[in-house]
Amino acid sequence: MADAPGGGEEGGGGKRHQKKRAKKGSTRIDMTPMVDLAFLLLTFFILTTTMYKPSTLQMTFPVPDEDPTDDKKTELSNAITLILTAKDQIFYYLGEFHTPTDGSGKPPTTLTRTDFSKVRQVLLERNKEAVEKLNQLARDFNSGKITEAAYDSLRRKTKGDPTNLKAIIKTDKDAKYRNMIDIVDEMDISGIGSYGVLDSLKTAEQLLLDAEKATI
Repeated sequence: MADAPGGGEEGGGGKRHQKKRAKKGSTRIDMTPMVDLAFLLLTFFILTTTMYKPSTLQMTFPVPDEDPTDDKKTELSNAITLILTAKDQIFYYLGEFHTPTDGSGKPPTTLTRTDFSKVRQVLLERNKEAVEKLNQLARDFNSGKITEAAYDSLRRKTKGDPTNLKAIIKTDKDAKYRNMIDIVDEMDISGIGSYGVLDSLKTAEQLLLDAEKATI
């Protein structure tokens, strides 16, 4: 009987092309070093990180009157009124506000324009004596001549001196909240302990402000 093609070598050929399969290694992964590394990194970051320190705005509270029953009017002769408006612009005037028709006989108030890059210099110049006293207190404290408690007490008393410059802060509808925060910071830097904040303008002030803004 004739052999089928290749039949006689089927067994041999099949065995000749048969490949031995490699044995698969174990797929088990040891996670222990990774866990150890994770804990080491976590411990490292906890020990070396810097906790967030909340920054707060330091407020200077007014010094209480020695005689609270004395209903005296606050003198504005040494006061500066700052009006915050759009584009970080500041208009200010000194003393009380007068109009040509108020009957006071005093020259009408005019506004001076400045901005946040120059307002500190204006305030420091007007409050020069208080600033010099505060700087001297700081030098005494840093040199150890006075304690921290004495420094805080004297600093508060110096800033509350009624002869110092007072500030009245006003805003118009175009002012930003950030401007208010910045100007309060300038009060502290300039050593002004007496200042007030108003969110409205007198009619005469608004008219004068509108006229000045129209010239910008």
